[in-house]
Order: sequence, then C-alpha cells, then structure tokens
Amino acid sequence: MATFADLKRAGLALPGVEFHRHLGQPALRANKKMFALWWPPDRATILKLERHHQTMLFDVRPNVFAPCKVGTGIWSYVNIAKLDRAELMAFVAEAWTQVVPKKLSRAYAARVSVSQTR
Repeated sequence: MATFADLKRAGLALPGVEFHRHLGQPALRANKKMFALWWPPDRATILKLERHHQTMLFDVRPNVFAPCKVGTGIWSYVNIAKLDRAELMAFVAEAWTQVVPKKLSRAYAARVSVSQTR
C-alpha cells in the first residue's frame, strides 16, 4: 500500500522536481508545471498521466483510476492506497514526463534502464 510520503519521495527523486503548495494542498512540480497533487481527505491523489494510458486505466482499473475534469483534462484521480510502491513510482515518473522536456525524460529513462540491468 502506497502513501503520500511514498509519492513525495518518488517525485523528489526525479530531476528538477520541487515540492510546493497549490490551493493550500501539497503538490509536486517540475519545469514550473504541476504533475502531482494531494487532495485529501475525500479525494485521491491527482496525477497528470499520458492521455491514452489514463483512458485505458479508467477501463481496466476503475477502482484505482478515475477521470479528473480540470484544465486540459489530462489528469486522473488515483487511489494510491490500492497501489504498491513500485507501481506508484512508475506512475509518478510517468506524470513527471508529461511536464518536463522530452530530452530530460529520455535521458532519465535511459539512465534508469541501465541501472536496472546491473
């Protein structure tokens, strides 16, 4: 079971991420763009996931992922308590890739891939 502390730790481990407050709630951003928001007590974490991936997740895991109608609509409510830490880390990294330059996200993915093969 993942927690907000896990989300924060996973986010802050990514290049260029900073913790800040958005409408009084804790959030993570990179490149001055928010990609994760904690919206307690009655709502799940909100993540900016890739559009096609989130649509698939709404269909196959509706107990974990739900549409969040804000801004551009590229946001998902995520019940992180139903994820393990490894899944959460992957979704946080995916959300981060939505707001950073592709050059940075590709370099990070290559570095992670190399470290996982060791």
